[in-house]
Amino acid sequence: MTTTNNYPDGKMRCRWCAIAPEFLAYHDSEWGFPVADEFRLFEKLCLESFQSGLSWRTILNKRENFRKAFHHFDYNKVAKFTAKDVERLLQDAGIVRHRGKIEAVINNAKCAVEMVKQEGSLATYLWGFEPKSDELLKPQSASTSNQSIALSKALKKLGWKFVGPTTVFAFMQAMGLINDHAEDCVIRGKVASARKKFQVPA
Repeated sequence: MTTTNNYPDGKMRCRWCAIAPEFLAYHDSEWGFPVADEFRLFEKLCLESFQSGLSWRTILNKRENFRKAFHHFDYNKVAKFTAKDVERLLQDAGIVRHRGKIEAVINNAKCAVEMVKQEGSLATYLWGFEPKSDELLKPQSASTSNQSIALSKALKKLGWKFVGPTTVFAFMQAMGLINDHAEDCVIRGKVASARKKFQVPA
């Protein structure tokens, strides 16, 4: 099965970004580009957990609402949320009103705070699971990997919730821990260049 389509500008791109109009900009400017920002990494883990059982289009269209609801995913602030905040968020039509997932974000924010105390950086910990060159799978050939399974297990052991291997793999794809753009996708080379310039958090 082909993993790319020819787009109106005459360039080949990953097939999935043709599914919805809003996917094109996300694909071309965000997906796969390496990220070290602590709050963006935390945001993506949270949004991937919200996506479970839903479509990314739903989450992407609500992303700004999620950011407002969760203080732009500043885990230091979210960790202080109380039961009243949970009830408030359950009334927020701008986000996905799933009690378990909302409570998981708050729980995971507390875990992130502890991780920073122990590891010094959320980014350093997460990027520690970046696969080595000889461990990379063929682009868009899998929904999990040995590294996503290992990171999922490690996070769960530390108390994180809604971080299964598939969720974690999607996070790794999006945040640039792997370059999973199709081989002939026009953006793959741009991501590769960005990764060469990127300084892995240490």
